[in-house]
Amino acid sequence: MLDTSVRMLRLLAILQSRRDWSGRELAERLGVTTRTVRNDIERLRILGYQVDSTTGVAGGYRLGAGSELPPLLLDAEETVAVAVGLSLAASGRVDGVEEASMRALAKLEQTIPAHLRGRIDALRSTIEYSPDDAPAVNAATLTTVAAAAHNRELLRFDYVGRAQEASVRYVEPHTLVHSGHRWYLLAWDLDRDDWRTFRIDRIQPRLATYKRFAPRDAPAGGAAEYVRRNVAANY
Repeated sequence: MLDTSVRMLRLLAILQSRRDWSGRELAERLGVTTRTVRNDIERLRILGYQVDSTTGVAGGYRLGAGSELPPLLLDAEETVAVAVGLSLAASGRVDGVEEASMRALAKLEQTIPAHLRGRIDALRSTIEYSPDDAPAVNAATLTTVAAAAHNRELLRFDYVGRAQEASVRYVEPHTLVHSGHRWYLLAWDLDRDDWRTFRIDRIQPRLATYKRFAPRDAPAGGAAEYVRRNVAANY
């Protein structure tokens, strides 16, 4: 029973590390037969994990999205990265996620092995966030804009410019860029027929349009470089 439990944990970790796995690949990783893999997959499903499978030459297994978030199995480097990332999120750079970040970090710290705790404590104790006048962005705005860019959906929003002038913008959202101090959206402005950079903290999204657009190539040098040049020229 112990061998089966350990093997299932290893199987779960493998499934989380990549999108698609064939039964043969999983069997080789675990040192078992493909029949044992099928049985273990069924055990994971009984425990509530959504594991999708396909048949045929290109068939295999994929950990799908279920009704609840399953426990994540992180390696050492991933654990350190998540802990530092949660610490940064709890610092207040994104408004509305501080409390949730602290709760998640507290849960993570309860299970961190001693040899990793030292590395994480060293990083957190030597990092100091420089105070600046950059306002925290609203988490809901950030996720709304990110979703529109990811889904290639036209975005309409109210915007307050540098001179406090208010306008309604209609854009093709391309990329979110974080400068280290502020969040920006690079988008193709349909009314101005050109690329524009918008500060996320000045955006107030309107109702979703659900209208798709064909993605454009980023400006020369890439999105981050375009935003950097634009910000340097205007601030």
